[in-house]
Amino acid sequence: MALVEIRGVMRRYHKGGETITPLDGVSLDIEAGQFVSLMGASGSGKSTLLNLLAGIDWPDEGTIRIADVEITSESRGQLARWRAEHVGYIFQDHNLVPVLSAWENVELPLLLLKMSRSERQRRVDVALQAVDLSDRADHYPRQLSGGQEQRVGIARAIVAHPTLVVADEPTGDLDAETSDQILELLGRLNRELGVTLVMVTHDHQAAGIAGRQLTLVGGKLIESGRETSTGVLAGSEQMG
Repeated sequence: MALVEIRGVMRRYHKGGETITPLDGVSLDIEAGQFVSLMGASGSGKSTLLNLLAGIDWPDEGTIRIADVEITSESRGQLARWRAEHVGYIFQDHNLVPVLSAWENVELPLLLLKMSRSERQRRVDVALQAVDLSDRADHYPRQLSGGQEQRVGIARAIVAHPTLVVADEPTGDLDAETSDQILELLGRLNRELGVTLVMVTHDHQAAGIAGRQLTLVGGKLIESGRETSTGVLAGSEQMG
């Protein structure tokens, strides 16, 4: 059984007298440990699908099951608790709290979980070490470069050992060299730590680092790339 199972997901928005359908019966399986990139034109529904996977939004139709939990049937309160434990989110603009140090920013997700102070400290230290920022633990966001801020955001996303990490344009605000460093880091976390990662990007080069590449076109998923045997599109979207 796949780690993530999306079945027949529809998402509609109403704008004036027009109905917009960025996701039109999307079905998808993602295996544990996969690194998936998701591309598409502006407004194609990439971030919509990411937010559905993260339990931030709900589909109008269809189901999403992650690690044996059908998140589309959970209440808002149940989903908030599930999200805190199972989802790490990497934002384009870092979303760090400016009055907190790097260490304190990484600790934030753990404060929502039942965990001893010593275990929180251990996990934060390990997460900062994983992104090569142990020597910046006491620095505030204003004292960090854009790339370092994003590394803090990545450490925060993985610190709770989540089931799934989602990244929304994680290199969108970075220069080319720093973008390459962040992408290399994400690839390393996937390869060495087995992090299951879904990344939205508009950059073909960035998408290419993932083992599996998907594109949203007209509300449907199209797959390309190297990896097709261990995690395939389900239902009508499956490639031949």
